[in-house]
Amino acid sequence: MTIKRILDENPTTILILAGILAAIAHFAHWGDAWVFALAAIGVIPLAGYIGSSTEALAHYTGPKIGGLLNATLGNAAELIITLVAIREGLLELVKASITGSILGNLLLVMGTSLLLGGLKNGLQKFDRKQAGNYAVLLAMTILALVVPSFFGHSMGDEGSVGVETLSLGVAGVMVVLYVLGIIYSLKHSDSPITAEEPENHKKPVYSVKTAIFVLAIATLGVVLLSELLVGSVEVVVSQFGLSEFFIGIILIPIVGNVAEHLVAVQAAYRNKMELSIEISLSSSLQIALLVAPLLVFISLAMGHPLTLMFNPFELVSLGAGVVIAALVSMDGESNWLEGASLLAVYFILGLAFFLLPGAV
Repeated sequence: MTIKRILDENPTTILILAGILAAIAHFAHWGDAWVFALAAIGVIPLAGYIGSSTEALAHYTGPKIGGLLNATLGNAAELIITLVAIREGLLELVKASITGSILGNLLLVMGTSLLLGGLKNGLQKFDRKQAGNYAVLLAMTILALVVPSFFGHSMGDEGSVGVETLSLGVAGVMVVLYVLGIIYSLKHSDSPITAEEPENHKKPVYSVKTAIFVLAIATLGVVLLSELLVGSVEVVVSQFGLSEFFIGIILIPIVGNVAEHLVAVQAAYRNKMELSIEISLSSSLQIALLVAPLLVFISLAMGHPLTLMFNPFELVSLGAGVVIAALVSMDGESNWLEGASLLAVYFILGLAFFLLPGAV
């Protein structure tokens, strides 16, 4: 495979050089700001390779196992970053990244998709029923996060036994709901994902062995760069006056999911709006109903228990994101103005998070 072909299939491959430079910056003591920036850029192509290798494996294993693979590894890069952050005790950064991932998919990705797709193709239509199902699950997710956040204050501090027990119970229910959602999707052949697949008939980029090798190497690369990224967060926060909250809300979700975001935008631009909506909404659910609960359980084993007590700023932002996304998708039609509205909400929230001083 020539270098030109590799770049054609994954244009972000060249950004791997940033990851190599991040390691050099760390050992050569260029400064934590350089390490942070280069490591963040270097994660982007590796996340893309995790996604492409997972898709190839999903093709060979069939729709059922493939769906499970996509559900498990779809957010692997961000999961690795948050696990490293939990190990370092940066729990507010982790909760902020959960919030940012959900908001990024609902507002930034869907907004960009609707805007560019609408400008190119005019009025676009998608499955209103499926979008409605996702909206109901997202609304339930907000309720699941509100309960520990509000009731937890009556049970003591965030580290109290009552709060941790409530978080674990809610996390368990969320995982069960996510599994039920997968079962429902697999049993209904009119799902947008299954409707799109027959049109493509695209041969996988990798063989099974190559896909496993690429997945292993990319995952290892993300682990190493996550160590550098998280290790330099505190210095960057103090040096530039940014809060961990802003880094978690805006930067980490974009870095960890940019490859998947591009797929959703490209699908909308090619007038495959159902696939684009599916990616945006299902990715949000994946974070809320699978990744966040898993982090609660894993953090307990790591000795830094993560609870589901989110601060009011996060809850209000999540509620606003879910409501406006539901309003946009409930009629099964989209246009560029709706996309611009979603982006406007995202940038307003982003500005507020940027100006919010310190940890909240």
